[in-house]
Amino acid sequence: MFSFLWTHYLYEPLLNVLIYIYGNWAGENLGVAIIFLTVLLRIGLLPFTVISHRSKYLYQKLDRKVASIRKDFKDDPVMQKEQIRELLRNKRVNPWAKSITLGIQALVLVLLYQVFIGGINKTFVNLYRWVYHPDYIKTQFLGFDLGERSMFWALLVALILYFEVVWEQKKRKNFLLESEVVYRYFFPSLSFLALYLLPMAKSLFILTSLVFSFMVGGVLTALDIYRKPEVEEDED
Repeated sequence: MFSFLWTHYLYEPLLNVLIYIYGNWAGENLGVAIIFLTVLLRIGLLPFTVISHRSKYLYQKLDRKVASIRKDFKDDPVMQKEQIRELLRNKRVNPWAKSITLGIQALVLVLLYQVFIGGINKTFVNLYRWVYHPDYIKTQFLGFDLGERSMFWALLVALILYFEVVWEQKKRKNFLLESEVVYRYFFPSLSFLALYLLPMAKSLFILTSLVFSFMVGGVLTALDIYRKPEVEEDED
């Protein structure tokens, strides 16, 4: 049952959307098709992205209050965590929006892995009738093969992830735990290793998603749509 649901309701729809984009929007460039697919996915997840950015903004605004709680309850870590949770609850900070976005993207990554692992030119049997059936799918993108490993693309993603984590942690230094400092180095390193062992298409997918997040974050910051008077008053 699980295999049937996975194949017919997840794998085949994603494969057909990818090949449709490849033949109709991307000029038969698979790398461009993956970029289009990623952007469409992120547009679909835009509400969660907006909520996630709102939570980041509130984390920054509440930084001083969290620092005060840590100081007041430095000898009682249990109460310290409870007070911080209560503060975040009262200010409606939602830590799950980003988890949902990342979870869905992880699912798409697994599906893309399935598309490439057996050779994308062997997947035509799974295409719908209305989808363009190419004679052969070209997997070259900017001089790299999307179906092969690439240290360059894996390293590029890892470096961007590292600087993103450093930037975000600087904004909420009073929230940081020791485990998060370790995470700053561990997560990019693990990402590099995982992506290097996988086809380059995964690195392109993640890189496109990161760029999309940066662009959305820049627009939301410029619009300053999260500024709430009650948050400002709390800091005074």
